[in-house]
Amino acid sequence: MKPLVNAFLCATLAWSATCAQAATSVLFIGNSFTYGHGSAVRYYRADTVRDLNREGQGGVPALFKSFTQQVGLDYDVAIETRGGTGIDWHINNRLGVITQQPWDIVVAHGFSTLDAKKPGNPEQLVQTAMQLAQALQAKNPKADLRLEATFPRADETYSPKGAWFGKSIADMAKDVRAGYDLAAKSSPVIKGVIPVGEAWVRAMDAGIADNNSLDGIDAGKLNLWTYDNYHASAAGYYLKALVVFGTLTLKDPRSLGGHECSGFELGLSVPQIKALEQVAYEQLIVSHPIKSAPLEILATETPQRCLSGR
Repeated sequence: MKPLVNAFLCATLAWSATCAQAATSVLFIGNSFTYGHGSAVRYYRADTVRDLNREGQGGVPALFKSFTQQVGLDYDVAIETRGGTGIDWHINNRLGVITQQPWDIVVAHGFSTLDAKKPGNPEQLVQTAMQLAQALQAKNPKADLRLEATFPRADETYSPKGAWFGKSIADMAKDVRAGYDLAAKSSPVIKGVIPVGEAWVRAMDAGIADNNSLDGIDAGKLNLWTYDNYHASAAGYYLKALVVFGTLTLKDPRSLGGHECSGFELGLSVPQIKALEQVAYEQLIVSHPIKSAPLEILATETPQRCLSGR
């Protein structure tokens, strides 16, 4: 169906099936780092995404959905998660769910230390990422799989029992990224790595976020971790979602503006929202061909804007 005809039908006849076909489908596969454990993000706007496990979670996928709506993009967003797992769990237990339709884009990540039993070892991630890619390609020859290099953990870096104890938070982020880079080479279906962990480190280096939540938070800085120094805070998941948004849409995160709807709803201030958007932008221009467009969309009347986006 031609785009103009399709748009006319969606706008004037409200044919739900036709409109659904027009949307780009995106499936997020992950664990607590995707559904937003430890923050208000976990059940945020859960009605705007499809939770394939029927657990009523919104998480980072719902933030992504909100961002796309605000810039006028049409995405059908789904989430399939289970806490404390890697990609292997989803292949062994949810493959039928994952392959129930030919997704346009799939975003996936493994356990936060690459391997729960062997922290820092990428072998399992590489193998299971390849298996996931094969399953997706069998359903859709044009499958687009993106792997997400997860954010570093304060407890794994600053606690004596942590696998990265004695190293810097940036070291953990680099090691995780290296593991995902290896996994991305396992299949042509994998189109790239989303640099979430590097964006976190960039926020810390820029003085926007504190780099060690175990010794207290410096005045005027954001804590990207939540109470357990393991999972993210609302601000941490927000930064992650901005990086995912820019990666998948090639849109400048700054185009959302300081009065971005979801940041407002999650309690972030205008300066904080702008600072996190800037960090996401600076990280993305290193490896993604996004267009610079720092244009604020509907910069006023934030409450009304948020309500209308549902």
